[in-house]
Amino acid sequence: MSKLKTSRFWDTVARLILRNKIGILITVVLITILFSTQWKHMRFTYTEANLLPDDHEVNIEYNKFLNIFGEEGNLIVLGVKDSTLFTVDKLNAWNALSDTFRNDDEVITVASIKDLQKLVKDTENQKFNLVPFIKNSVHSQTQIDTLQYELFTQYPFYDNFLYNKETKTIRSAIYLKKDIVNTPARKDFVVDKLIERIKVFEKETNIDVRISGMPYIRTLNSQNIVDEIGLFVGGALLVTSIIFFLFFRSFRATLISLVVVCIGVMWTLGILGFLKYEITVLTALIPPLIIVIGIPNCIFLINKYQQEVKSHGNKVKSLQRVITKVGNATLMTNITTASGFATFIITDSTLLKEFGIVASLSIIAIFILCLLIIPIIYTFLPYPKERHLEHLNKRWVGSFVDWTERMVKEKRIAIYITVCCLVITCIIGIYKIKISGSLLEDMPKNTEFYKDIRFFEKEFNGIMPLEIMINTKREKGVMKSSTLKRMDALEDLIIDTPELSRPISIVSLVKYSKQAFYNGNPKYYQLPTKQEEAFILPYLKNSTSGETTILNDFVDSTGQYARITSFMKDIGTDKMEEIESDIEAKIKKLFPADNYDVIVTGKALVFQKGTTYLVKNLALSLSLAILLIALFMAYMFRSFRMIIVSLIPNLLPLVVTAGLMGYLGVPIKPSTILVFSIAFGISVDDTIHFLAKYRQELQANNWKIKKSVYGALRETGVSMFYTSIVLFFGFSIFMISSFGGTVALGALVSITLLFAMLSNLLLLPSLLLSLERSIANKQILKKPTINIIPGESEGDFNTDATDDKK
Repeated sequence: MSKLKTSRFWDTVARLILRNKIGILITVVLITILFSTQWKHMRFTYTEANLLPDDHEVNIEYNKFLNIFGEEGNLIVLGVKDSTLFTVDKLNAWNALSDTFRNDDEVITVASIKDLQKLVKDTENQKFNLVPFIKNSVHSQTQIDTLQYELFTQYPFYDNFLYNKETKTIRSAIYLKKDIVNTPARKDFVVDKLIERIKVFEKETNIDVRISGMPYIRTLNSQNIVDEIGLFVGGALLVTSIIFFLFFRSFRATLISLVVVCIGVMWTLGILGFLKYEITVLTALIPPLIIVIGIPNCIFLINKYQQEVKSHGNKVKSLQRVITKVGNATLMTNITTASGFATFIITDSTLLKEFGIVASLSIIAIFILCLLIIPIIYTFLPYPKERHLEHLNKRWVGSFVDWTERMVKEKRIAIYITVCCLVITCIIGIYKIKISGSLLEDMPKNTEFYKDIRFFEKEFNGIMPLEIMINTKREKGVMKSSTLKRMDALEDLIIDTPELSRPISIVSLVKYSKQAFYNGNPKYYQLPTKQEEAFILPYLKNSTSGETTILNDFVDSTGQYARITSFMKDIGTDKMEEIESDIEAKIKKLFPADNYDVIVTGKALVFQKGTTYLVKNLALSLSLAILLIALFMAYMFRSFRMIIVSLIPNLLPLVVTAGLMGYLGVPIKPSTILVFSIAFGISVDDTIHFLAKYRQELQANNWKIKKSVYGALRETGVSMFYTSIVLFFGFSIFMISSFGGTVALGALVSITLLFAMLSNLLLLPSLLLSLERSIANKQILKKPTINIIPGESEGDFNTDATDDKK
């Protein structure tokens, strides 16, 4: 697009906006109403984020496991560590609480102390009978003492499942129906039934009940996400409006900006609903992001309007020039920002892809709204008062710009030395960065449910499922003696791993049956020998298994597939990979590939693999962002040298941020991965504004390099400072989040953008001055493809409107 065509295009845009203002406002209102009708389709996520593509090997194996055994995360556990529980009234109350859940439609079964049963040998009928430890209720302390003795010393089958014999911690297990675990019915059960009944129990007995399990954690975590959307939006509006008002000293300008960004948020929510995307921990960030990114657009447009009004006093001419002069530059900066987000679309992760699509569309939408609404509203408003223009002469902002000019003029060598030292120091820090694949790390640490997670980790070694599925490749192969022994050997490794809980599988039931055959003697809790199998297996076959619902989930109906379930502590990625490697090595040794197919899976493992996958894609995503923005620069300036000069000041803040992450121990994880592409896309905006003004200054000053650099610095320094401060405090809002990843995202983006401002105000002009002979000449900069900022004489048109010069 040539310079003349660009000018004519924006002339036409300005004419259309200012001459059709009523129609445009009506259209905006209608579109907003249309988007509001899509809000009903918004839904909050009921599952953990799956960061892997659907066709990834890890997902394929996990889905295969789910197809055979169903949803794994359907267990809710209630725990009590209180010696007063072992009294008649309180133990009966505990059992009664468990009983209340049995009749709920959402529940398959409940396992509590009252449900524990002994396998008792019936010699006459050659079968095992199930005899409850407690019949109906307890009536005496002697009965309770006998129960404790039997549980904690005689029956290892139940140890670490419903109690911890070392600490005397008791828990109950509630198994939800698998088809409701990922639906709103789960939330209704957890919030309206589970939590309410436990509150009543705690009040009546004065016993503290801990709750955990993936359905419970997911529900409260999702609710926190929902609650924080309002907190972020309100916080972003408050902070940005205060800063905006401090800059402009105008309630009118502040209110106009708030109206524009609020409409932008409504459009964003409409886009989410229209696309029927779930609101996740990432998409929940987009509404406040739009506020933070939209306010700088308002600053550029309103600031330019007030500069024009102060210059010549013609309101209509000022509004026309706002569109023609700032519109193109603002379009380019919004496109580069949107590109930073859009790079996530190329990843195969559904979570990031949806975030990238909604964010990039919303950024373009907020640009359109700013360009349409602000000039139109100002046509209806009176001429700005003198106090509204005072900020244009602010001495303290001018002092900051003067300081940057002095630094560029007198301290260029010091700037380069500082940059080199920063780069070297930060590269060392980059090597200290770790990767985190924890499901729990970003969860709010100050909530009760997080404290409960830590309680169960301490008492029962974790709550995140780790699953091992064994395919024996033949029907009833699971009950073969050789298979059971191999499974038992694998379980020994799991038991010896401190980060894993004692495994649950069919092996435990077979061991329990041998103990029962020898009249309950606990020293016989072990797998039967070949000779013993001939006596014990007939007892098992003759026994009814209806009461052993819990373990029915660990062998499929054909007897071909077995499942070993353990629970993992919240550990780092390195340790998780080490444990996985140990298990895989043991599996290869124990289970010949010709006879068995064994997979290790589970939510914790899938999430960890997803994080590793995203880190590998980080370089691709960031490289694409750099490439796209380099292409914009090439298209605008038609100069390879200008591409290099423009990219260096924007890559430096990313290196600094990565180095800080290494030194401060902030790991690479799904939330912090976003920092680099987002910050790069936004920080390039300042570069575009500076270089565009620099080219204009070169033409106005007859290609005098120094004068043009300093002129561009003075002209754009104030706007850069304004927008960077808004962005800094706007992104800092995310630091009030209870989610660790969101806090890290807010802090890191804020720091990166602050460095980006300094880099663009100090390093960029320094490079232009130092490389003036090879960069700043007519061949390179005189005729860019896109004329970002038209000259003073360009872009004016005769309008039918009155001059309105007052």
